[in-house]
Amino acid sequence: MSTTETRAQSAPTVRAVPRSSGARSRKALVYVLLSAGLLAMAAPFLWMALSAFKTPQELAAGPPVWIPTEWTLQNFRDLLAKMDVGQAFFSSVLVAVVVTVCNLLFCSMLGYALAKLNFVGRRPVFGIVLGALMVPGNLMLLPQFVMMSQMGLIDSYTALILPFAAGAFGVFLMRQFMTAIPDELLEAARIDGAREWFIFWRIVLPLVKPALATLTIFVFLGSWNNFLWPLIATNDPDKYTLPVALATFATDPTKADGSNGVLMAGAFLVVLPVLLVFVLLQRFFTQGIATAGIK
Repeated sequence: MSTTETRAQSAPTVRAVPRSSGARSRKALVYVLLSAGLLAMAAPFLWMALSAFKTPQELAAGPPVWIPTEWTLQNFRDLLAKMDVGQAFFSSVLVAVVVTVCNLLFCSMLGYALAKLNFVGRRPVFGIVLGALMVPGNLMLLPQFVMMSQMGLIDSYTALILPFAAGAFGVFLMRQFMTAIPDELLEAARIDGAREWFIFWRIVLPLVKPALATLTIFVFLGSWNNFLWPLIATNDPDKYTLPVALATFATDPTKADGSNGVLMAGAFLVVLPVLLVFVLLQRFFTQGIATAGIK
C-alpha cells in the first residue's frame, strides 16, 4: 500500500455539523423581516399599477380590491383622450436622454482630469466639487431661474437641460472609479504615442462601464422624475414634461374630476420607462455598487 493511500485511510473523516434550530430560526426571522420590508416598499407601486387596470367600481369598492376581477384599458384610453400624452412623453424623453448623455460625457471627462491628470488647481477644483455636493438642490432653483431668465432661455428645452448637463455627484463618482485604474497602464499607452483623448475614450471608459451604468440610472431617474424645475422654467404646455403635465391634468377639475383610474394610468406611464432603464442596466449597476464597496 502506498504512502498516499495510508494517509488517506488514517485521516479523520470530517462531517458536516448540522445547524442548530436557533440558527435556522434566526435565518427564517431575517427572511421574514426582509420580505415584510420589501412588501411595505413595493405595496404603493403595486397598488398604483393594478389600479390603472381597474374599473371605477373596483376603485371605489368598500374593502379595497387589490387584484382586478375585470381587467380594462379604459383608463389609458381616457388618459390619451383627455391629455396630450405623446407631447409630454416626447419632452420627458428628450430632456432625460440629453441630460443623461451630457452627464456621462462631461462628468467622465472631468473625473478623468481630476483622477489622472496633473494640472494647477486640481485640488481646489475637487474641493469645489465636494462643496457642491453639500449644497441642497432646491437652494439652487432661484439662481438657476435668474440665470436662465437673463439668458432668455425660459420656456425652452435648453432651460430644462442646461442646468443639469453636469452634476457634482457624477464628477465625484467617476473620479473615484477612475482613481483605481493603474497609472502604469496609462503611462504605457502614452509611451506608445497615444494621446489623452485616445486613452480616455479607448482605455479608461471601457474600464469604468459599471460606473457609467450607475451614473446613467441615477441621472436618468432624477431627470425623468424632476418636477419642480420644469414647473418653474416652463409655461408652454408643449414644453411640459410628463410629471408636470400629469400634475396639471390632475388639478384641472374639468378633466380629472373623479378620474382616479386615469391618474393611476398616468402615474404608471411615468414610472414604466424608469423600470425599463433599471432592468436593462441592472447587471452593470450591481457591479458598480459591488466595486464601490470594495474600494
